[in-house]
Amino acid sequence: MKVLVIVQARMTSTRLPGKIMMEVCGKPLLEHQINRLKGVKTADEIVVATTTNSIDNIIIDLCKKLNISFHRGSENDVLGRYYETAIKYKGDIIVRITSDCPVIDPDVVDHIIDFYIKYKDKYDYVSNTLFRMYPRGMDTEVFSFKALKETHVEATKQMDREHVTSFIHQQPQRYCLCNVPYDSDESHHRWTVDTQEDLELVTKIFDSLFYVNPEFSLEDILDLVDKNQDWININKHITHKRYGEYNN
Repeated sequence: MKVLVIVQARMTSTRLPGKIMMEVCGKPLLEHQINRLKGVKTADEIVVATTTNSIDNIIIDLCKKLNISFHRGSENDVLGRYYETAIKYKGDIIVRITSDCPVIDPDVVDHIIDFYIKYKDKYDYVSNTLFRMYPRGMDTEVFSFKALKETHVEATKQMDREHVTSFIHQQPQRYCLCNVPYDSDESHHRWTVDTQEDLELVTKIFDSLFYVNPEFSLEDILDLVDKNQDWININKHITHKRYGEYNN
């Protein structure tokens, strides 16, 4: 079964437009994320799913530079974009990653995928976000192509078209869902990039760790932040956007 990692990405972010191409340590954030995802051992292919908007040509240029597959689809129908990508690249197991997670740990992604594969006869959907214990920025969702196809065919609400898996979340009686927790509750950490404050914190993380070890882990970041506890104040006031407020 082909494990297909799909990264949804666009330049027209609402709160921090162009964020994924902002440079840290000499590389765009999206390049850092893709390079980190290349370390996911269970992934058969990584695909960037972007839009047909001309502003997103820069994303295609980066994919070509990094020799990463891509697909272009609707800006607002992100679910349709995922389904088209899965069809085009023949994915059996779909891994959903959003482009606002540049410090994502490939070992975390592998852990969620491995759990899904081990229990795929029991669960239709596995993630580390249903009951959050991982820091924001490590978000990983894994589900079957069958669930994606059913969602694509049946979901009609704009919210469900924008958020890909919300249709699945709302039907636990139909889809068996499972959350994979972290060893401790680190949900108060926010390492995603959606605002200028988020970018400031992630820049500090990269500046401190990247040149020492480009493959720094979740635990490396936790150790770093523990030594610099004032950093959490940089973006602790930022609230995560609710359904209907964004897409990637």
